[in-house]
Amino acid sequence: MSDASANIPHYDVIIVGAGAAGLMCAITAGQRGRRVLVLDHANRVGKKILMSGGGRCNFTNLYSTPENFISANPHFMKSALGRYTPWDFIALVEKHGIGYHEKKLGQLFCNESSKDIVRLLLAECAAAGVTVRTHSPVRIAQTGEPYRLVTPQGELSCESLVIATGGLSIPKMGATGFGYELAHSLGIPVQPTRAALVPVTFDGRKLKQLQDLAGVSLDSVTAADGVEFRENLLFTHKGLSGPAILQASSYWQPGQPLQIDLFPDMDLVEHLRAQREQRPKLVLKNLLGERLTRRVAQRWCELWLENKPLGQLSDADIEQVAAHCQPWTVWPSGTEGYRTAEVTLGGIDTTALSSKTLACRDHPGLYFIGEVVDVTGHLGGHNFQWAWASGYAAGQYV
Repeated sequence: MSDASANIPHYDVIIVGAGAAGLMCAITAGQRGRRVLVLDHANRVGKKILMSGGGRCNFTNLYSTPENFISANPHFMKSALGRYTPWDFIALVEKHGIGYHEKKLGQLFCNESSKDIVRLLLAECAAAGVTVRTHSPVRIAQTGEPYRLVTPQGELSCESLVIATGGLSIPKMGATGFGYELAHSLGIPVQPTRAALVPVTFDGRKLKQLQDLAGVSLDSVTAADGVEFRENLLFTHKGLSGPAILQASSYWQPGQPLQIDLFPDMDLVEHLRAQREQRPKLVLKNLLGERLTRRVAQRWCELWLENKPLGQLSDADIEQVAAHCQPWTVWPSGTEGYRTAEVTLGGIDTTALSSKTLACRDHPGLYFIGEVVDVTGHLGGHNFQWAWASGYAAGQYV
């Protein structure tokens, strides 16, 4: 270090971003005896942790595998996920006496509050000698070892710089493009970003047809780009949401349809033919209402189907009914965008990073972890598992 730098506080590791990935990296590095500082521009740490899971934090998924992630390189996340599993984080939760439960499909939630997870992370940081500082926006004054940063509290330097600034999702929580902008300035490739795990919207006639169904939830198999999810969908005042739609939104592209099977586990044509024989006087609306709710069945009949007694339905009529339900094909006009998106798809191109250490190949001492990287999980705790795993992986090497 030069004489000019001698009076600048120096750390082994500075981590920008006090979210799930950044705090896990800090804990892991601190436990190795590294002198670690975590900086965050927000007024408190772990804001997305606190709001996640309806305030109970879906902190991991028992069945998290590389198949639950989207990336331009589907193999990149395997190394980190293999070295820090859901069971490793569960052990940490149990060590701190935090009660948790499985909701469904392997999704684990706190019994009480997501605040328990933030308290866990801060307790582990304190035990590892990590300093965490909020209200600290960062400007990078010098890249390369040592890295030099300018903060409201003055200039700092470090040997290893970790970018854990997350994506663009939910800007009201303080999300910024800091990580992407830094990458662009250094010539590090970035995969195109867009909102993911996000409700889709309709406009014009389609919106008028459906918006007063807002609040109705239905079981479905929803598919986009050939990838399908068996979950509930939810009608909203703007379009569609619910777990099935959020999952499919990560695969949906503007100009593409969503294919929604409203009668999963059933051949609707065969069911209608059988019911025509067994209950010929039952009107179509009432039969559809047994699965679709009365409101949706009535609207489908108003829009597309003739509400006849089943006994009067021809085979062609039955095919017509099935065509509007299995699948129901919709063409969203867009999504609700980053304002409500749970994650950001795309990010730092994994070709620029080591899958073992998360270090940038062309910039020694620089690391990218968590959501800022082009690794995006499915709904249900997988994105937290990537945060823990990528933070742990980098924390072993910074």
